[in-house]
Amino acid sequence: MPRVFFAVWPDDAVAKTLHALAGEAQKRCQGRVMRRETLHLTLAFLGEVSEARVAEARRVADAVVAAPFDFVLDRLGYWQHNRILWAGGVSPPLTLLAKHLNDGLRAAGFRLDVRPFVAHLTLLRAARCGEVPALTAPVAWPVAEFALVASKLSSQGASYRTIGRWPLAAGDAANGVSGLLVG
Repeated sequence: MPRVFFAVWPDDAVAKTLHALAGEAQKRCQGRVMRRETLHLTLAFLGEVSEARVAEARRVADAVVAAPFDFVLDRLGYWQHNRILWAGGVSPPLTLLAKHLNDGLRAAGFRLDVRPFVAHLTLLRAARCGEVPALTAPVAWPVAEFALVASKLSSQGASYRTIGRWPLAAGDAANGVSGLLVG
């Protein structure tokens, strides 16, 4: 069974900027830089699920409605317990997207992590940061869609296959819909 998750992926320009940022941070923190094509921000991790459950996850995603938004990565953080250096920020639209997606998945019977959502993107693994490097300039990330992705782990790292994509519709904001709707 595939390991699946919902995530947002940066466009090429943002991915290039984040990959360069990771390379600079590696000089101070060592560790392994995430491959540019794998940079993403997880919204909901479902784990190993059957094809029937993947179809149910797709139906949940079909019911999520949101307008596109910009997510500004304005800080770096370091989790010493798992040696991850990350870039993150506070984004109410991103938090709402994750919340409503997670709420819909739980209502459909998926078991998900109960920890609060922390908007972050992993830059380095196996890092050793005595001091967290400063982010010299915020990175603006236009979020226009979210995706359901299957991951496969190997000795070379993770590889990903997109199962489905859901565009965020600009018309919803123009029609007075604020936030997100599920249902």
